[in-house]
Amino acid sequence: MTHRISNYYDRELIARDVSNGQHRLRVGGLWEEVGRLQFEFLKQRGMQQSTRLLDIGCGCFRGGVHLVHYLDPARYYGIDISQEMLDAGYERELSPLGLDAKLPRENLLCSGDFEFERFGVKFDMALAQSLFTHLPLNHIRLCMERLTTVMRPDASLFATVFLTDDDAWNRTVKRWEGRITSSPVADPYHYRPRDLAYCVEGLPWHLDVIGDWGHPRDQSMVAFTRLP
Repeated sequence: MTHRISNYYDRELIARDVSNGQHRLRVGGLWEEVGRLQFEFLKQRGMQQSTRLLDIGCGCFRGGVHLVHYLDPARYYGIDISQEMLDAGYERELSPLGLDAKLPRENLLCSGDFEFERFGVKFDMALAQSLFTHLPLNHIRLCMERLTTVMRPDASLFATVFLTDDDAWNRTVKRWEGRITSSPVADPYHYRPRDLAYCVEGLPWHLDVIGDWGHPRDQSMVAFTRLP
């Protein structure tokens, strides 16, 4: 995979931003607003302190800061394509708050290939905040296939997406007061509900479109629930 998929695959760019102290901007800014929004949403959806949670594309823990603080020790797991982002989040965000004591380093994994099985546990809930908006469709399909084996029955993945309909799918769409342009072929990507349904076709998942959940940049929420 190359960085043409998304800037998040440009390892040199990410490393440079992190070294310049811009790790928060690299995950989109809105640090407190979107971080707390993720936390409150998952609580509303049944997250408890004992929940074993997988944060896919966790970055430098914009949501993770709140989640690690709330969850019981060692119940948060994070995976991201950038080791630099994981290190920046751990050392510059979690450690100053004393949260590193609740998050063993072995609960974090640098991987761009959705190697969830390397954690060796089953998860009760998963989150992919602002991840599928940066991935082509077959990458989402791969994510869902590999997630199948590590999620408990009735566990859900909550994922944010840019949604569109048949009429708008094949062209670019202006969003968030024109500051974001989504596309069917370039980052950030938009999808129809039936595109997302393809990603779990033949797999033990049920898709629900939740829609608006208060995201400041108009990302919609969907839920994939693991069937028994």
